[in-house]
Amino acid sequence: MAGLALGVIVVWVVLVGATRGVLHARATGQPAVRFDDRRGSPQWWARLTGTVGFILLVLVPIANLAGVASAAPLDRPEVAFAGLAVAVLGIGGSVVSQAAMGRSWRADVDPDSTTALVTSGLFRWVRNPIFTSSALVALGVAVVVPNVVAVPMLAVFIATYQIQVRLVEEPYLRRVHGDAYRAHAERTGRFIPWLGRDRRAGSG
Repeated sequence: MAGLALGVIVVWVVLVGATRGVLHARATGQPAVRFDDRRGSPQWWARLTGTVGFILLVLVPIANLAGVASAAPLDRPEVAFAGLAVAVLGIGGSVVSQAAMGRSWRADVDPDSTTALVTSGLFRWVRNPIFTSSALVALGVAVVVPNVVAVPMLAVFIATYQIQVRLVEEPYLRRVHGDAYRAHAERTGRFIPWLGRDRRAGSG
């Protein structure tokens, strides 16, 4: 099953990272990601932890191939195929959400740019469906190959998304879109429908 997990990761990187990055560059003439974050800033920390999380994600199936055993209670074909379904769902959700964002999508936040606020499609239900979908991919891989590397991998990804969303993206969206974003935050959950709605947003 480790080979299957590696295949899922490759498909995710190609569809959600490389392909979308190329499409963004062609549509806007700008790269999809910046690498000039101020050292120690929230964006810098999110990029660092995200890189560590991705390395751990790749190491999950590699560790299994190297002989690290999966947790016995979860090392079953039906569990692995359930994890595969979750990962595929996450890849699909990422692709659909990126397409809904169109030219507004970026792999990070450019504080000097202004993009349209997207509230349609999956964004109608959650404010950050790409992060939710990415978390499903990571969770799916962890279920397919449930070894000791999977636990810290999931923890690092969760930390990354919290930093990126709470400390980078939400302040940016409040500043750029004001009342429109605050109203959206009151209606929709942060990562899961109805959970994490900002009840104080309207008074901000």
